[in-house]
Amino acid sequence: MNKKVIGYIIAALLIGSMVVIMINQNVKKADPIDKSSVLIESKDGVDGDAAEGTVGLGFGNLPPDFELATLDGDKLKLSDLKGKKVVLNFWATWCPPCKAEMPHMQNYYRNSAADDNVEIVAVNLTSSENRGVKVVKEFIESYGLTFKIPLDETGIVGEEYQVFQIPTTYMLNTDGTISQIVKGPMDESTLKTLIDDLD
Repeated sequence: MNKKVIGYIIAALLIGSMVVIMINQNVKKADPIDKSSVLIESKDGVDGDAAEGTVGLGFGNLPPDFELATLDGDKLKLSDLKGKKVVLNFWATWCPPCKAEMPHMQNYYRNSAADDNVEIVAVNLTSSENRGVKVVKEFIESYGLTFKIPLDETGIVGEEYQVFQIPTTYMLNTDGTISQIVKGPMDESTLKTLIDDLD
C-alpha cells in the first residue's frame, strides 16, 4: 500500500471516531431509576370492571381520542394507532423523573419497539413549558429521541387525561383499551415487562 492510501485510511478512522464521540455526547445515558415512588395500577388491583369499549380512563375503556401536532407539523391521532400496543406517556422538560425516564424509553424504542409492535407516544405538556416549543426541540435533540412526541400546547389533552403527576403513562392494548396506568418513571426493563402484558 502506498502512503496516500494509508493516509486516507487513517483520516477515515479519525473522522469515524469523531462522529462516534459526538453521537455519544449528544445522547443521554440511561441512569438507574429509583422505583420506590412509582405506582403501577392495573385491572388486577381494582374492584369491578369498567364498561369495556366505552370512552373513559378506567381499565378496559378506550381513552379519549385526540389529534395533536408534532414538532415537524405532522398530525398524530391516537385512534389511528389501533392495532399496535401503545405507550402513551405525558411529560415535560423541567420534570426530573421525566428526564430520568426518557433514555430508557429511547433505548426500548430503538431496540425492541418494532419487534414488539409498539408505538411510544410521549405527549409533551407544552402549555407548562416556560420557553414553549423551543425548549422541547432542544430537549429532543439533546436526548436523541426518535419516537413520536406530540405537543399539548393548550393543556386540554393533559386535563382530559387527568395528568396531575408526571410522568404519567397509559399502557394501551392493540384494541386501544387501557391496560395499565403508571405514575412515575419507568426503566427499560419495567417498560418491557408491562408491554409484554399487553394484548
